[in-house]
Amino acid sequence: MTSKPLNVSVWRQDVLASFVVFLVAIPLSLGIAVASGAPVAAGLIAAVAGGVVAGLIGRSPLQVSGPAAGLTVIVAELVQTYGWRATCTITLLGGLLQIVLGACRIARTALAVSPAVVHGMLAGVGVVLVLAQVHVVLGGSSQQSALHNLAELPGQLAAPRPHSALLGALTVLMLLGWSRLPKSGPLRLVPAPLPAIALATATAWSFGWDVPRVELPETLFGGWGAPVLPDGSPVAVAGAVVSVALVAAVESLLCSVAVDRKRPPGTPRTDLDRDLLGQGAGNAVSGFLGGLPIAGVIVRSTANLEAGARSRASAVLHGVWVLVLAMSCGPVIEQVPLTALAALLVVLGARLIDIAHLRDLRHHREAPAYFAALVGVVVLGLGEGVLVGIAVTGLLALRRLTRLAIRVEHLVPHLEDRPGPVRTHVVVEGTLTFLGVPKLTRHLQDVPPGASVDLDLNVDFMDHAAFDAIHQWRLAHERLGGRVDIDEVHEAWYERAVTGEMSSPRKSPPPSRWWAPWANRRRRHEQELDAPEVSPAAVLLNGVREYHGRTARLVRPIMAELAMEQKPQHLFITCVDSRIVPNIITASGPGDLFINRNVGALVPRHGSRTPDDSVAATVEYAINVLDIRTITVCGHSNCGAMAALLAGGAEVQHLPGLSRWLKHGNHSLARFLATDPSGDDTPPLTRLCKINVMQQLDNLLTYPWLRQRVESGEIELVGLYLDLQSAEVEILDRATGTFMPVPDDAAQARTVT
Repeated sequence: MTSKPLNVSVWRQDVLASFVVFLVAIPLSLGIAVASGAPVAAGLIAAVAGGVVAGLIGRSPLQVSGPAAGLTVIVAELVQTYGWRATCTITLLGGLLQIVLGACRIARTALAVSPAVVHGMLAGVGVVLVLAQVHVVLGGSSQQSALHNLAELPGQLAAPRPHSALLGALTVLMLLGWSRLPKSGPLRLVPAPLPAIALATATAWSFGWDVPRVELPETLFGGWGAPVLPDGSPVAVAGAVVSVALVAAVESLLCSVAVDRKRPPGTPRTDLDRDLLGQGAGNAVSGFLGGLPIAGVIVRSTANLEAGARSRASAVLHGVWVLVLAMSCGPVIEQVPLTALAALLVVLGARLIDIAHLRDLRHHREAPAYFAALVGVVVLGLGEGVLVGIAVTGLLALRRLTRLAIRVEHLVPHLEDRPGPVRTHVVVEGTLTFLGVPKLTRHLQDVPPGASVDLDLNVDFMDHAAFDAIHQWRLAHERLGGRVDIDEVHEAWYERAVTGEMSSPRKSPPPSRWWAPWANRRRRHEQELDAPEVSPAAVLLNGVREYHGRTARLVRPIMAELAMEQKPQHLFITCVDSRIVPNIITASGPGDLFINRNVGALVPRHGSRTPDDSVAATVEYAINVLDIRTITVCGHSNCGAMAALLAGGAEVQHLPGLSRWLKHGNHSLARFLATDPSGDDTPPLTRLCKINVMQQLDNLLTYPWLRQRVESGEIELVGLYLDLQSAEVEILDRATGTFMPVPDDAAQARTVT
């Protein structure tokens, strides 16, 4: 796809944005060069190469490349091991490797590295960077490793050089304070590193403090020499080249993806393969000219984006400004204290340790890989730390693939009036391989001899060892008089093994979310098949057909058991509102709930002037015939019946039957009006919906025969409230008259009521 020609407006935005990025790049490039143990000019050369070469060849419109803090540790190790000129050769070779990878169009495979490892690596680099540069801030020098820096830190803190420490503190305070300025103010147009470094430089120059400063060659390329081959084993050198190429590539690709998510409308997406070619060319040129390795840098790219850039011209121009400054303003740059650059890197390193990423990783249970990479980078080194993180990621993935959950329920009759056979329900979920056979066998051996067993196999794979264990146990259990019914929720691994039909199973379409509304599932179907509109009756029949095809066979054993007798445990009174599905919010199934639904979840009081026996009849049957011991009243947010009560019934005057029924809610309305709302910012409708639940529980107690059984402890009353927007259920604490989240422990839930 060819890019559109730039108009005057776009050029103006790109030129202004390039100046902003240029101001960010100068101090960062100098600081990263110092931290890497490379010549200071190497940072400027890398900034020029990253801007001009990578900007022209790459296809990431808003990404800005240059020396990156994430590569500081690996470059420092290479400089110490091979020397600076050889490190330049490794950078050049790493760039050529990136060009090969980009030409092979495998850029996206680099994204297969878990973000947990990448963020852990960056956090480890941040820790190493902070530990090393704190010594420079305090007037000392960094050691060879992070552990040595940590060990020497107490002594450095005890005897800092005052001038260096003051300049470092001043730089850090300026960086932190600048970020607190109003975003709309004119000062925020200037990036924080520039005024921080400028203030530290001016302070050192004004007071004549003798502190180490930047040293530049007479010209930017004045000390240039041809790169030399590293003196070491070919395997070690190849490993170094691969490390530089892959780490820089992954960091650049992740930066490209992050910038793409924030790009303005009309800006083209990044071509990752072409961008990798640009990164490789930039590294090859930077290494040849004596510069640091480059990568896409999120700090500069974000500054570019926020400054209003619209094309890659901004990144290219920023490299041009760096070249012009380096050629003409060398004496000014040489006044910059190294302490100020070190303080800038301390702040930058601290920001690499992003706690927000860790919170997201904890939700996906990938934090171990993050910490493994972090600790590995700090203790072992960058390459080794990344390998440790990848290894832990592999172990976590293997654990997930072999995870097996087994639940066993022994349904032993314990009531004399409800005799029945011993039944055991065993549910196996996950991947069933030989690794899970010991666990499965242990649970199956606990099944009582002669019991009737419902074995649900909800597995995505079963190997022969697992099949043989189940089959041999089944044969032995049935020989002793027991019965085993096996239901396979997904693919019939056990059935195919028994029949000998072991060909690869046909991939059935993924099951739809049965709990989702018809409209949601039909909308997706229409988008895929462009299906015509159907009548509501046809939608209903489609739902029945889906039930017959997917669900009926799963519930058939349960329904057959319940066909002649129901044994519900709870009477559930709730609203007729279509958004309330009792079996979903209680995770219950057939035979669990005896449900009464009416408008507003109302319970007419005993002896009401407006007679209605439907609810009373339900309660009588549930208590006296079904021997139910718990009655639940469940209200919900945005209840239309409660809204009608608040409106005085004006909206339903044309509906005589509904108007008469809503009179049963007058006690809830009176209770609402008598409640003092001061100090409670809950919306009135929400308060009435919750008060209605309390009132209906009190209405139940107006029936003398029910009140007596409640007071004796035979019947338990429970109040629930469903917030539709959050899909969260709250339970009523009747002692305080407040609703609270349902406790995790079921025993605690009983004590609340």
